Amino acid sequence: MAKLNLVEAINLALKQEMKKDGKIVLIGEDIGEDGGVFRVTEGLAKLYGNERVMDSPLAESGILGTSIGMAATGLKPISEVQFEGFLMPAFDQLISHASRIRNRSRGRFTAPMVLRCPIGGGIKALEHHSDSPEAYLIHTPGLKVVIPSNPYNAKGLMISAIRDPDPVIFFEPKKIYRAIKMEVPEKEYTVPIGKAHVVKKGDDVTIITYGAWVKTVREAVEKMSDVSVEIVDLRTLSPLDTTTIINSVKKTGKCVIVNEAQRTGGFAAEIIARINEKAFFNLEAPVERVTGYDIVVPLRKFENLYLPTHQKIINAVDKVMKNSGK
Repeated sequence: MAKLNLVEAINLALKQEMKKDGKIVLIGEDIGEDGGVFRVTEGLAKLYGNERVMDSPLAESGILGTSIGMAATGLKPISEVQFEGFLMPAFDQLISHASRIRNRSRGRFTAPMVLRCPIGGGIKALEHHSDSPEAYLIHTPGLKVVIPSNPYNAKGLMISAIRDPDPVIFFEPKKIYRAIKMEVPEKEYTVPIGKAHVVKKGDDVTIITYGAWVKTVREAVEKMSDVSVEIVDLRTLSPLDTTTIINSVKKTGKCVIVNEAQRTGGFAAEIIARINEKAFFNLEAPVERVTGYDIVVPLRKFENLYLPTHQKIINAVDKVMKNSGK
């Protein structure tokens, strides 16, 4: 097996699925000859031609609107929005149309499409290039939201997303695009949408996270020799695998949630609500959150002050352990 990074793993998934299914088309800004801003689609235009790998105008609403039309009439479009901050012009298409087309038409039309989009900070990019808008989309019925944490999951989840009969938002954490290399099978395989993964088993405290922060959490846990930590990688944010979360929290009795989005109304709050509903009497201490702040993501100089760090994660674990009396 070859060792691939996230970019290479997603590229391989796209290449193999396009070879297998002639109905798959790609559309987005600079995805053809240039291979996309992060080179995720590099080489695919040469393999499959400009009729299947289409450069679009700078019009996110047009990209998504065209994709919905193609999906409803028999194609399988995979569209790219260059950065998560550019999703907003396409929100009407996503929220009002892609998510509702099956319900609105009572099943006569569906939208088997994938929206690829880099997400999050960590690369010291400009404004509108470092946001985490997953909560907007998780709140929308009819959209599935996926975010891989490593190359193996990226390939398997992308194949599952392409084969799904409904619209899937595939967020790609830009912080780890090339930060992780691991063995990825050449042959096709799937990772199920809607199923979390227990990355590391433990007995004292559960850390729930996803995307780029699985790597950071694992690094932080390596520095905590006196605490047995269980790490849950959500992989899919909608539908959420509540069962794996609750089983882990019931076992450990303590929980920390790590994500980089702004705290108020963030996804961590929803996870806490579900824990309170289903495992409240198993908790030995209040759940702690390590999140971003309720501000715009700072530019280069202060970005690291905004994002989760090893020390912030360690401090949160120490706090729940102390509050539990252990």
